[in-house]
Amino acid sequence: MRIGIDLGGTKIEGLALDTGGAERVRERVATPRDDYAATLRAIADLVERLEAEVGANATVGVAMPGALSPATGLVKNANSTWLNGRPLDRDLEALLQRDVRFANDANCFAVSEATDGAATGAAVAFGVILGTGVGGGVALRGRPLLGANAVGGEWGHNPLPWPTPDDLPAPACYCGKHGCLETYLSGPGMAADHRRATGASATAVEIVAAAAAGDPGADATLRRYEDRLARGLATVINVLDPDVIVLGGGLSQITRLYDAVLRLWGEHAFTDRVTTALRPPRWGDSSGVRGAAWLWPPD
Repeated sequence: MRIGIDLGGTKIEGLALDTGGAERVRERVATPRDDYAATLRAIADLVERLEAEVGANATVGVAMPGALSPATGLVKNANSTWLNGRPLDRDLEALLQRDVRFANDANCFAVSEATDGAATGAAVAFGVILGTGVGGGVALRGRPLLGANAVGGEWGHNPLPWPTPDDLPAPACYCGKHGCLETYLSGPGMAADHRRATGASATAVEIVAAAAAGDPGADATLRRYEDRLARGLATVINVLDPDVIVLGGGLSQITRLYDAVLRLWGEHAFTDRVTTALRPPRWGDSSGVRGAAWLWPPD
């Protein structure tokens, strides 16, 4: 039996999988924001309840924002800022009295889809998160790629490549730089681009609906988005050359992306023919928590 925990900024989700990957039980609780000790306790209580439900002890994996720094052993880069600078792994292991495995939530997404999802069997899979933020994770033969600096797959904070006049001036990013992929490819990034181009305020969901209804301004916004996503993913192909790229997050539900990006990214990938597959996720919002459970590899 294995338990996965997805530690988010507003919710903590836990599930238990049997050895074949079938879900046995799932539960969500609110995240105790800005309270580190209460966050630890909430995770431990959730693990205890899940084990009681299935009637067995389990391995535990945690999908977390940010990463554990190889330099300090402390959490870094978490948007749940009360975790930063804390020894999350040591504290949670002491509370649960067992070894616990941790990985960035985007890496867990990639592991989930490479284990029994849209990238099953892929030697190299790249998982993309397109939502409120933008991130990425790498799974090599189903195992997460951490990297020497624990930033493997952090694609969203690379600059948009091959900028065009429509892309400039480069938007400011919360990380302190300008022109990060996140500023263009997140949901808020799409909304900001639409507002700059049309003067109209709309959410990403509203833009997609308007484009489907024939609104030319919304359609132009989506075409710019598709081109930027194709350029961004072409750099992943040029560096990592994955077998499969899986899109996750809310914007992965935009069905036209899959045809448009496949049509466009060959202009930028440094190869004569792109054979990388681009797929929607099998497990959707559940991929992070499933990937956390799969941090302990299949038997």
